[in-house]
Amino acid sequence: MSPGGGERKAPHLSVAPGRRLRLWSTTPVGRSTFLAASPLVALLWPLAARAGETPCWYEAGVVVVPAEVAGVAGDYVLDTGAPATLLNETQAQGAGFVETQLKAGVRLAGLTLSDRAVAVTKLDARFKELPTPVAGVIGADLLRDLVTDVRFTPCRVGLWPPGAEPPFPAGPALALEWRDGRPTAHAAVADDKLAFSGAFSLSTGSDTAVRLRDDLAAVPGAASRDDLYPYGRLRARLRALSFADELIEKPRAGLVAAPFGPEGEIGAPALSRFRLRFDFPARRLRLAKEKTPTDR
Repeated sequence: MSPGGGERKAPHLSVAPGRRLRLWSTTPVGRSTFLAASPLVALLWPLAARAGETPCWYEAGVVVVPAEVAGVAGDYVLDTGAPATLLNETQAQGAGFVETQLKAGVRLAGLTLSDRAVAVTKLDARFKELPTPVAGVIGADLLRDLVTDVRFTPCRVGLWPPGAEPPFPAGPALALEWRDGRPTAHAAVADDKLAFSGAFSLSTGSDTAVRLRDDLAAVPGAASRDDLYPYGRLRARLRALSFADELIEKPRAGLVAAPFGPEGEIGAPALSRFRLRFDFPARRLRLAKEKTPTDR
């Protein structure tokens, strides 16, 4: 915010040779940007309606689920755009682990997955906007053999072996392509002068509607470009995002660092406009429009 309380305007990005979009109107990220704090998701573990489903919580712009990784039960960010499953270093050390790479069991949504790769890393700073500590991240590596349903309101996650999934509402379907261990789908972005389309990672664990690879975008006049990367304190605005026949105007935007296989990343604030079915084995994303779009 500016000293007078208005939104601080960042200089427009110049369109460079090739493809380079302008992000503008950077604003600080604060708790007021997100949903209010809510009860611990871990308390919802016994309330799962049936095997294959669990309640979740859409909190601070990310999807949080109750899970157990390597015997550590707690709140985990479900991130369909993360290539690897992570265990927070604090919880790992508390459980007696000294290794940084584990082979361990995972319990999620009534399913038990054995002998899965888990990396131990520091996560406390990455998810500081959440009101409770995060035990880890459930990544796409655990999900790619399953049909994964994500609904934001009411928040529920379902995991199904191929062919065992329940009916899904009618709606558009997009092809999924894996890049750098991330599922991607086709989308288009535009500033005031330039537009392009390409493959965008789909991340239920990203708190920003859209992020562009930093060799495709610039933010003239931003106080600190570094603050526009994941977990930074600033967000910019992009003129428009087109995804699954939906035009989202002036979504909050940021950057991801190259090299990053996809052209960018579509995060939970944009994905939450839909009910999602990631049919990973069939490489297809099905979407059903939710009645009440959430904040962009």
